Amino acid sequence: MKLQITVIPRAGILDPQGKAIASALGRLGYTAVHAVRAGKVFRVEIDAADRESAREAGAAMARTLLANPVIEDFEVEVVD
Repeated sequence: MKLQITVIPRAGILDPQGKAIASALGRLGYTAVHAVRAGKVFRVEIDAADRESAREAGAAMARTLLANPVIEDFEVEVVD
């Protein structure tokens, strides 16, 4: 199965990369953009019995290695 694990800074945590991107988008004429949060996306292929066990495995990976639980949130999606 294929997983997509998205990791982004938690609300309230400074995100200088996101701020820089939002500023650059404004300078390029995308004036409707108010804020950007920059993060990471991991695509992982695993063997799993079903979608729920695959999602749980992805969440465990995010908690133990892919995300810093103090400053980042993550989302796990099973993709077809």
